[in-house]
Amino acid sequence: MAKPNMRPDKNPMPEQAPDVRNKNFLEVTTGYTEEMAIDEAQRCLNCKNKPCMSGCPVAVKIPEFISLMKDGDFEGAYQKIKETNALPAVCGRVCPQEKQCESKCVRGIKNEPVGIGRLERFAADYHMAHFEDEFSLPAPNGKRVAIVGSGPSGLTAAGDLAKLGYDVTVYEAFHTAGGVLMYGIPEFRLPKDIVQKEIDNLKKMGVKIETNVIIGRTLTVDELFDEMGYDAVYIGSGAGLPRFMGIEGESLNGVYSANEFLTRINLMKGYKFPDYDTPVFVGKNVAVLGGGNVAMDAARSAKRLGAENVYIVYRRGREELPARAEEVEHAEQEGVVFKMLQNPTKILGNDDGWVTGMEVIHMELGEPDESGRRRPVPVPDSEEMLDMDTVVVAIGQTPNPLIRQTTKGLETNRKGCIVADEDGLTSREKVYAGGDVVTGAATVILAMGAGKKAAAAIDKELNS
Repeated sequence: MAKPNMRPDKNPMPEQAPDVRNKNFLEVTTGYTEEMAIDEAQRCLNCKNKPCMSGCPVAVKIPEFISLMKDGDFEGAYQKIKETNALPAVCGRVCPQEKQCESKCVRGIKNEPVGIGRLERFAADYHMAHFEDEFSLPAPNGKRVAIVGSGPSGLTAAGDLAKLGYDVTVYEAFHTAGGVLMYGIPEFRLPKDIVQKEIDNLKKMGVKIETNVIIGRTLTVDELFDEMGYDAVYIGSGAGLPRFMGIEGESLNGVYSANEFLTRINLMKGYKFPDYDTPVFVGKNVAVLGGGNVAMDAARSAKRLGAENVYIVYRRGREELPARAEEVEHAEQEGVVFKMLQNPTKILGNDDGWVTGMEVIHMELGEPDESGRRRPVPVPDSEEMLDMDTVVVAIGQTPNPLIRQTTKGLETNRKGCIVADEDGLTSREKVYAGGDVVTGAATVILAMGAGKKAAAAIDKELNS
């Protein structure tokens, strides 16, 4: 066996220049070449105890797929990933690998870990460019499962159940399937044609997708059982209800929730205006309130829509930013300005009801709060006025209350999230739930992991 490549750092990811990409919605990173992929794969030590796998919520056989890539068997690597991961092209782009599989990599103890996410993306992109997916459908087992929501959790559960012979129908409230993958993540991070191809593959596996169906309005969970005849229901409807700060001026024109802002740009193709009739007003100065990945997505999108000055306004310091380091770095490169240790107190408007400015107060960090981060404390008499045309509130989301309000006996917690056990079983018999509707807003891969666990639990219950 050849000796591993002991290069200390990852192969850099090719990407568009910052002053070019901040004016277009094309994908920022362009992916490894074959040579780069093989070179990066050869950095893997193929550890016997496979620590990287312990960090993967969907249990991808990481050393095995990387070993195949070392030999140039890119299609074999892709098929190995697909054994446990239904959406490798998506995960390779948006998973926080630095906090999951790569955080466990032995190479990362003294140097940079192996670029597992970059290799996963390469394998998926190579497959899409060179192969057509073929499916041998299992014999139907006579049982039917309804999936509520077509985001990463619902799609994963649907795919796993379809492989086991279940008759699966996914119900989606929007006119397009994909959930947060379609409406919440910008085109420049996750091209929509990639998501659509993954959805089309599920359809080839026999999964039926019904759009424009709002569970809780069009149909209730009870009706899915009583009138539609399903044997089990999986709720993966996400966390689509935006939170606001409750400050003066949030009802002014020019104030968006991040959910609305990104949905208008992504799902409704506002970035193609006037080809698509979805104008998205940004003005000259844009403030995005929050410090997570959604805030970075909104700020970077505003820059691409022509805003001259885009600010991230965050009440803690840079070290406390919850966004991925890569997203923060890309935002800074693209000209987004970070106003740290500042918190909005009110939004100002003109007589016509449009935003004209925002008042912020400076903060300092005090003692740690329940999250372990130092609590931000206002600095007396430090208010400051900022000229502003648009404000995007990106401070988090909670599950829409519709399902819990229309489903008897479905236990929820004080945050409005459905209570479920580790397998996704709720307080209602044969009703399972997972992803953001259970945890609150989290990551794509954690939602996929929940969908995978629930599918296995549903199969076990219906066949017990």
